[in-house]
Amino acid sequence: MSGGGNTAYGRKAFQRSRAHFTDRITRDGRDGWPVEAGRYRLVVSRACPWASRALVSRRLLGLEKALPLAVADPVQDDRSWRFTLDPDGRDPVLGIRFLSEAYDRREADYPGGVSVPAIVDVPSGELVTNDYQRITLDLATEWTDLHREGAPDLYPEPLRDEIDQVMAEVYEDVNNGVYRAGFATGQEEYERAYHRLFRRLDLLTERLTGQRYLVGDTITEADIRLFTTLVRFDAVYHGHFKCNRWKLTENQVLWAYVRDLYQTPGFGDTVDFDHIKRHYYQVHTGINPTGIVPVGPDLSGWLTEHHRAELGGRPFGDGTPPGPVPEAERVPAHARP
Repeated sequence: MSGGGNTAYGRKAFQRSRAHFTDRITRDGRDGWPVEAGRYRLVVSRACPWASRALVSRRLLGLEKALPLAVADPVQDDRSWRFTLDPDGRDPVLGIRFLSEAYDRREADYPGGVSVPAIVDVPSGELVTNDYQRITLDLATEWTDLHREGAPDLYPEPLRDEIDQVMAEVYEDVNNGVYRAGFATGQEEYERAYHRLFRRLDLLTERLTGQRYLVGDTITEADIRLFTTLVRFDAVYHGHFKCNRWKLTENQVLWAYVRDLYQTPGFGDTVDFDHIKRHYYQVHTGINPTGIVPVGPDLSGWLTEHHRAELGGRPFGDGTPPGPVPEAERVPAHARP
C-alpha cells in the first residue's frame, strides 16, 4: 500500500492512521534533531503521493545537497519498502535493504506499518520521523538557513490560516478521499467517498476558475498537496480506485491548473509515471488481482499550453525557479511525457 501514514482496510471503512514517529527536525534542535546539512536522508517512493510532497518541496527550496535522497522500489513486499533499485539491493549510504531496518533501530518491535516519506539519521541509522503532514512544513520553515538563494516562501505567515483550511479540506476529501473510494468494501461506503471527492473537486474548480493558485498569487504548500493527487488521477485513481465521474483531462480548469504546475520546475520533474502505475496496479492485489499494469493514458498532453499565466500570479513570488535536476535524480525518459 502507499505511504503517508499507516493504512487500514478490510471490513471496516478505510482509515489512515497518524504518523507514529513525530519528532521534528528544527533549527533549535528541541527534539534532539537539529537541522544540519548532510546529516539526514530523505527516503521516498516516487509512486507515493505523500512522499511526492517532500520531493516537490525539496526541489523548490533547493535542498537537494542538504537533504540527500533515497528512492525505494515502487513495488513493495511484505518486508516493507526496499532498496532494490540500488546496487546489491542496499541503500548506498544507510547500508540497509529495507526501510523497516531504520524503523527497528529507532523502536524495536514497532507494531505499525512502514511508510514514506521518512527521514533517517545517517550517523545512527535510526528513523527520525515519518510525519508526512509535518515534514514539508518544516522543510519550508525550519530549514530556511539551507534554502537556495531565490527559494519561494511555500508557507507564508500571513496566509497560513487560509492555507491550513484549504489543505484540511483537500486532505479529507481529495488526498484521502480517493483512497476511501478505492479501498471501500461496501457500496454505500464507496459512494459516500466518491460523492465527497467530486463535490470537493467541483468547489476547487470554482475556486481556481478565477485565480491561478489556491491561496494568494504564488505557489504554496496547498498547491503541492493538491498537485500530488491530481497528477495521479487519470493514471490510477480514475480506473483503479473507481473515481470515474470524469477524467481530469475532461475538467478544463483543473486540467489546465495541474498542467501549469507540472510544467513549473520542481513539480513535473519529480513525477515518475512508471513508478506510479506499477505501484498501484501491482501492489494493490485486492483491487487488481491480475497485476496487469495499463499501458495508458497518453502522457503527451501534460506538455501542452495551459494559458493559466493569463490569470496573473507569480509562481515563485520574488524568488526564482530551481536549477536543473541533479543527474542522479532525473526521471527516466520512458516515465515522463
